[in-house]
Amino acid sequence: MPLLQRLNSTASDSKCSTACSNDGNAMVEFAIVAPMFLLLVIGCMEFAVIFNVQMTLQSAVRAAGRYAITGNHLPDPLHAGQTLSRVASITAIAQQQAMGLDVSGIVISSAVGGSGNAGGPGDTVTISLTSAVPILTPLFTQFFMNGQYTTTAKVSFRNEPFPPANTL
Repeated sequence: MPLLQRLNSTASDSKCSTACSNDGNAMVEFAIVAPMFLLLVIGCMEFAVIFNVQMTLQSAVRAAGRYAITGNHLPDPLHAGQTLSRVASITAIAQQQAMGLDVSGIVISSAVGGSGNAGGPGDTVTISLTSAVPILTPLFTQFFMNGQYTTTAKVSFRNEPFPPANTL
């Protein structure tokens, strides 16, 4: 066999063996990259849930604060003709704005009246809401205490000049 034919046959054999040996590379690369990609995507979704809860609670606290400074009271849904206390009214506004999230950790206080008091005219009212967001992915729960992320939203406003009788 002439040398040229032997070189061509060797080259074609090596092409086949090289091409044939690369057939599983894509599957191996996918098996290596896919778990990391899914971990990244799931981590982004967890962060989005936490961020959404934080923004929703902050919005609820702002709405409650804007209502608090007016000195108004909501009507009592259980007793016709009566109104809720200011603190209960502020809590109800926060619950309405929280879109189903738990607002049991709300703290309403004023500079003069202290905790549990929304203050009088010209007083500073502070509303703070702490809530725990459960982490949904078991892989990420180990990075958070008790598998929850604790978030706090807080706002302070100065009460408008309203009739002092509206304080309670």
